Amino acid sequence: MKHLLCAMLLLTSIASALELPATDAKSYDPAAAGDKKAVVLFFVSPFCSTTKSFMKEINQITADYSDRVVVYLVHSDPEITNEVAMEHAILSEVKATVLLDKEQALAKQVQARITPEAVVLSPKSETLYKGRINDLYLGPTKRQRAATTKDLRDALDAVLAGKPVSTPQHEAQGCKMGGMK
Repeated sequence: MKHLLCAMLLLTSIASALELPATDAKSYDPAAAGDKKAVVLFFVSPFCSTTKSFMKEINQITADYSDRVVVYLVHSDPEITNEVAMEHAILSEVKATVLLDKEQALAKQVQARITPEAVVLSPKSETLYKGRINDLYLGPTKRQRAATTKDLRDALDAVLAGKPVSTPQHEAQGCKMGGMK
């Protein structure tokens, strides 16, 4: 069953070009890697305490990898306004471009349902990794003192080395994405 799920995950891709507005007043195709090796999507919510726990690591991953991958912070809660997203970006010192997915089109296409949740896409828009950033949370309310894994970093390192991701999916722990049906 696990192998079937992994195979299905790897075959998932963004079907069509999607333009999403950003807090910088521009629009972006969240699947476009340009000359980079991958796209990293961080689905977050300023209302989720679990997201807040991960913002430092999200910013560090952005700093460590943005020369080789495109990184977006994605708000897919229909209730989040541009102003709320901008305030969150300022307070959390966000280093990535912040996208608004109010219709949840991107979240649905990549099957993101939790905040925070990371998705890594290939330049061909295939999902290479989906899930947790690390194991700081072992369950919805079960937080460790410190993370003992670096799942997303391991996945990015594999992608950048041209190797398959050894575990392409780890269940994300956090808050259910607002407005998801």
